[in-house]
Amino acid sequence: MEEPQIHESAQGPRVTPAASRTAQTPRPVPGPRPVTVPRPGRPGPVRPAEPAQQATPGPVPTATTVPAAPSVSAAVPQIQLIPASAEGALDAAEEAVDLLLDTGRAPGDILVLTTGDPHPWASHELSFGEAAYWALHDAGDDVFYADAAQVKRASGRPVVVFAANGGAVDAVVGALPVALARAGALLIVCGDPKQINSVLGAGV
Repeated sequence: MEEPQIHESAQGPRVTPAASRTAQTPRPVPGPRPVTVPRPGRPGPVRPAEPAQQATPGPVPTATTVPAAPSVSAAVPQIQLIPASAEGALDAAEEAVDLLLDTGRAPGDILVLTTGDPHPWASHELSFGEAAYWALHDAGDDVFYADAAQVKRASGRPVVVFAANGGAVDAVVGALPVALARAGALLIVCGDPKQINSVLGAGV
């Protein structure tokens, strides 16, 4: 009669903790599952870790690139000559502007100067008055067209397109060196190569 008492006492405590364990395990399982879903969707903790990796290679190329670029472009702007007659110089200048915009130049980087008839855009904008016209120049948001005689009033831009589309020879001779000084990186001259070369030679 002592043996069944030992078996009952041994089975009793073993059953109760097993039941309590199985009852507790399914409850926490559904809890962490919805918590893990929003974690990959939060890019916050991931983004600040990336600039730390970019910071190390960043200063190395900038240190070598920054001093070289402005010293070359600011000292000697490039000069490109597009042969064109006086009648076709404005069209050649338009094509040059289109190419500049297509290759990624910002419109505000370009200044177009004409020696003969003004560009249609300039004539249209001047109809609203010179104050409004030069306000567009000062804003610097778009390509600006001006008479070469007013080149001294225009501020410098990275690219200057000079269209020798007529006018007095003295106007070309006087305006072209100033246009070269206004060009920060590139001067594109559309006109008669002989005349342009003689002017550039005299300017130098």
